[in-house]
Amino acid sequence: MSLKDLNLKREYRSCIDDIAKKFYIPVLSEGNQYDRAVGFFSSSIFSQIYKGINSLIKNGGRVRIIASPNLSEKDIVAIREGYAKRDEVIKNSLLRELKKPINAYEEEQLNYMANLIADGYLDIRIAFVENDIGFGIYHEKVGIVHDSSDNIVVFTGSPNESATAIVDNYETMDVYVSWAEGSEKDRITDKLNAFEAIWNDIEPRIKTLEFKNVTDEFVKRYKTKSVDYHGYTEIDSGIEVKEKAFFRIPENIELHEYQIKAIDNWFTSQNCGIFDMATGTGKTYTALGALSSLSKALNDDLAVIIVVPYQHLVEQWVEDINNFNVQPIKAYSYSGNKWRKEFQEALNLYNRGIVKNFCVVATIATFISDDFQKLINGFTRNFCFVADEAHNFGAQKTRNILPLKARYRIGLSATIERYGDEDGTEALRKFFGKTSIRFTLKDAIINGFLTKYYYKPVINYLSQDEYDEYEELTKKVTKLCKSSHEEFENSDYLKMLLIKRARIIAGCKDKIKNIAQLMEEHKKENYMLVYCGTNKYESSITDCESDIKQIELITKKISDIGLRVRKFTSFEDRNEREEIKAMFSTGFQIQVITAIKCLDEGVNIPNIRKAFILASSTNPKEYVQRRGRVLRKAPGKKFAEIFDFITLPRKLNEVKYIDNSTKECDMTLIKKEIDRMREFAEAAENTNAVDDLIESIYQAYGIL
Repeated sequence: MSLKDLNLKREYRSCIDDIAKKFYIPVLSEGNQYDRAVGFFSSSIFSQIYKGINSLIKNGGRVRIIASPNLSEKDIVAIREGYAKRDEVIKNSLLRELKKPINAYEEEQLNYMANLIADGYLDIRIAFVENDIGFGIYHEKVGIVHDSSDNIVVFTGSPNESATAIVDNYETMDVYVSWAEGSEKDRITDKLNAFEAIWNDIEPRIKTLEFKNVTDEFVKRYKTKSVDYHGYTEIDSGIEVKEKAFFRIPENIELHEYQIKAIDNWFTSQNCGIFDMATGTGKTYTALGALSSLSKALNDDLAVIIVVPYQHLVEQWVEDINNFNVQPIKAYSYSGNKWRKEFQEALNLYNRGIVKNFCVVATIATFISDDFQKLINGFTRNFCFVADEAHNFGAQKTRNILPLKARYRIGLSATIERYGDEDGTEALRKFFGKTSIRFTLKDAIINGFLTKYYYKPVINYLSQDEYDEYEELTKKVTKLCKSSHEEFENSDYLKMLLIKRARIIAGCKDKIKNIAQLMEEHKKENYMLVYCGTNKYESSITDCESDIKQIELITKKISDIGLRVRKFTSFEDRNEREEIKAMFSTGFQIQVITAIKCLDEGVNIPNIRKAFILASSTNPKEYVQRRGRVLRKAPGKKFAEIFDFITLPRKLNEVKYIDNSTKECDMTLIKKEIDRMREFAEAAENTNAVDDLIESIYQAYGIL
């Protein structure tokens, strides 16, 4: 047979035709040369058209591909502005795409492609447009197939050269054949000449380059074994591919008894449950151990979606997951990330049973996006949904899109209860199920998983101006509290008042004086952390030229005392954060870290010996997490000290001069501060540290 003997249509549409089976495979099987110019190329195409490609190779043929580099916006700017050499930027972008295969099926695809390159059957060149502004993307889509009888088939249209393009997207292709009469022959000639001109780098305004060092690296990374093209069948999508073991506990990790019990309870509850575990007690490893047991029980036939609050936690999870024998897809926005394509292709293969497993780790911001929701709703087979810091998922926007299709579910949190949000807490319990384990911070200290600590309250007093503002806000809050239940529950104005009032407490100016005094007393010590609030101070009350955030002012004060200090906030990128952590761990390069909220969830800096908490909300979740962060064990760390900055409305010897209504206003603040002191003191070595203070407060206010 030849190309001329095929019964080809003039047009193919993916909604009607199986483009791979009806066009690609029969055409390539009769060919001996395949030329493809395309905007995007992926090795996944081989899973769909392998039979055709392999037949073409057995016919003595070869494949030539012209594709565009996958440049980020930063890459393009660097080229246009002359910050970096064009060829070097393109080479780095190509190397950046050489990622580890996500499963055995993809590994097989890449090995096949690497063999084609190594054996001289596949040649790839990179093209881009040189224009008036310096650089543009080459995005033509044309394919040309020759056979041994000089018959030619040309196709043009929307599909890229990837599995997703020809299987899942809505794509169209127009087909032209050399044995047709009339203008069709001229069209084919034009396409042939254009391809050859681009391939040989003589097409005006289009630059074509070879990157032999990149193709050499591709072969080096992905060629795992040689291929016998005449007897090769393993990549055929109709033949089951043996997968690697999916999620296995490493030999160097041994779970504790309480973690094993949590996993057993989770299985008893039909693999749905909440791991309510204090910070530092191994929530991540417990979840990965549960996934390992589930994967083994299901013969590794399992997809896993893990969602975490922040980008840095994605990276931490991925590092741990790698140790459990899995290479996950990272789903969040960063330069060069193609998670949508990777997720879509993995999902397609999983739903069709071609691959048995895959894993995605995403941020909450990505999880709630339309793109991610469309993909996660596309599952037609069972999968496991894991939510880290699961309390965050109780918010109205998030709880309404929790994936009900997930057959298996794990919610991880040190405090699953949402403060002041019973509906959110109930929604989480309804979705995730029963609590598989409750392992408190006190349990962790008693069992030696967290370090012991001493609790030291530091008393601060509101100034008259601060108190006047606090009192005015409290009166407005009290008035709202007397309104109807529905009005009270849904009041954005109330939330705004409470936030303003909390900021007064967090930003109490007395704290500036007291933290400076404490830092002076500890100026020769290391491993210190200062938690700050988000409020600002006006220039009129500081020695600064303009308004300044609390963390900026505190950092400046500490530096002025002579201590080596660095901020750890959302403005520092990942590399800066790693540098800060490394310098802090030495014990002398950095003595003090100042932080706001980004240390609350997931960041591990175990060397912290002394923590100064200037700002704590009334939400127990926040101060439980902060305490757990400080109590992580480290070599040479015998205990930790927590200096909690308590705010009182006035000095206790002044209480006798105020009236009862003012006392009532004072108590709205005092009660919350006492609740927190008791919570902190309960698990401390000096449990009675706050008893005398609380007693003196009650006596001053005449409370029995």
